Formats: sequence, C-alpha cells, structure tokens
Amino acid sequence: MPHLKHTVEAVPGSQHVRVEIDGQVVAESSRPVLVYETGLPVRYYLPAEDVATDRLEPTSSHTHCPYKGDASYWSYRDGTGRVQADVVWAYPDPLPEVAMIKDHLSFYDTVADIVVDGVQQAGPGR
Repeated sequence: MPHLKHTVEAVPGSQHVRVEIDGQVVAESSRPVLVYETGLPVRYYLPAEDVATDRLEPTSSHTHCPYKGDASYWSYRDGTGRVQADVVWAYPDPLPEVAMIKDHLSFYDTVADIVVDGVQQAGPGR
C-alpha cells in the first residue's frame, strides 16, 4: 500500500462563518483562513478580533503539530459560569507554511456549531 503524503494548506477565505456554543454566538467573521489537512475536515481559523475573546480563558494545555507548530488552548465560559475546557485553539507562532493562521482562533466542532454561508458544517452530535 503506498504511503500517502501528509499535507497542510492554509488559504484565505471570504465565507461568512458563525460559531455558536450553546446557542450563543461566540465568533462571526467573513475573513476566515481555511486549513485543509490530510485526514481532517476543513478547519476555519477566525481573526481574534472577530471572536468574543472576553468569554475565553487561557488554559495550561498545549499540543505540538509537526505541520503547524505549537498550539495554545482556551476554555469557553458562558453567561451562567459554565466552563467548557479547551474548546478553542490557536498557533501563536505557526510554522512558515501556515503563517497566515497567526492571530487566528479555531473551534472544536464537537462543542461548537459552525455555520458557513448559512449552512451548518458541524456541531455537537452531528
């Protein structure tokens, strides 16, 4: 069986992306960076200024991706004080191949509803 090459590509997009957690809009942008990575669904990275960062709390979690670099994570706190840990991540100093994701945040589609141009992309239980 041939070995498939792992690829990662970051491209600027103009789609309207809305992210909701528990029915609350936590991000909305028409300036996403789309990241296509072998074996993963497309990920939408949104500029930090288009995200309700006042609802996010940094965590001590960090991971390393050999294709993107070192990721940092944030938890989401809703208006009732409920916290969902490590639902948002970013690459503060991404590798050169994906440099355009710097200062952009992405959300786990297992917790967040992600709507692109009015079409539900992913979300809890989907």
